[in-house]
Amino acid sequence: MSEKMKAAVLVEPGIIEIQEKDIPKPSPNEVLIKVKSVGLCGSDVHYYEHGRIGSFIVEKPIILGHESAGEVVEIGSNVKNLSVGQRVTVEPGVTCGVCEYCKSGKYNLCPEVEFLATPPYDGAFCEYIAIRSDFVYPIPDQMTFDEAAMAEPISVGIHAVRRGRLQPGETVVIMGMGPIGILTAAVAKAAGASKIIGVDLEESRLEVSKKMGVTHTVNLKQDNLLEKINLLTNGKGVDLALETAGNANALKSALSAVKRGGRVVIVGMPPEDVATLNISNIVGGEIDIYGVFRYSNTYQTAINMIENSELDLKNIMTHYYSLDEMEEAFEKAITDKTNAIKIMVRP
Repeated sequence: MSEKMKAAVLVEPGIIEIQEKDIPKPSPNEVLIKVKSVGLCGSDVHYYEHGRIGSFIVEKPIILGHESAGEVVEIGSNVKNLSVGQRVTVEPGVTCGVCEYCKSGKYNLCPEVEFLATPPYDGAFCEYIAIRSDFVYPIPDQMTFDEAAMAEPISVGIHAVRRGRLQPGETVVIMGMGPIGILTAAVAKAAGASKIIGVDLEESRLEVSKKMGVTHTVNLKQDNLLEKINLLTNGKGVDLALETAGNANALKSALSAVKRGGRVVIVGMPPEDVATLNISNIVGGEIDIYGVFRYSNTYQTAINMIENSELDLKNIMTHYYSLDEMEEAFEKAITDKTNAIKIMVRP
């Protein structure tokens, strides 16, 4: 095997360079993975466009991409749970394992987490990555690498639905039918939601969402959201609203759409840090609001869901690119929200 690999490096906002990098050497507790598929996430697009997401700022060149799957090609001396040749998917956030958050099972809140493609840590838009073996999961032989890479965004949906305490038979509205919103709808369906209302500005995305679990749609270009919600819930409002668009106005709409005593889960990260909310409605309606930061203890569930459900992930995979085409992939994601839903990169 060559000592060098190809990597797509964000050198500054809007500029990707294909560079030659050293293939990483796995430490005793790590495995080396030949990357076969990586999903292009909204966070990657934010870093590409703006160089930052909230307090996470790109201060030096970085390799983006964190939704990855591939094949184990080398194992560290202490690794017992994996072997060379295994097909795997990668949970991208390596945590310390000893802090109070890790010990309590909320390891997504670990202050020492090293998360792929979150500054200053490089990601997976490259040919090889090394990562600690306990964050690497074998996948079934019949599962494609593209499908396996989707365990990451599905994990976001699983964590969001768990945080929202969704019960079978409840009604749900999801603001934003991007990949996270659509996959969250699929998780809500699997959890037994009776009505799943998908909300977006793009009719093409709403049509895809119906194939993935959404039962009713609201196109904000032509429909009045609250009128539609009232019609579908007999004037009560939904039990659970999930905001996946990363938009302050969508959050306000989510709060307006839930019934008294309902729950709102904030999944998307808006560009601004502060949003004005109607506190009297929140207090008077005793509405529970939950934040979602990534996920924890979800990966095997996500793999099982991909393997055992009727979920056809090809419905959302709309475009495929190589590393050499990374700038084209990013520009497609930015400029063609009508047709581009989940873009896959195959190093």
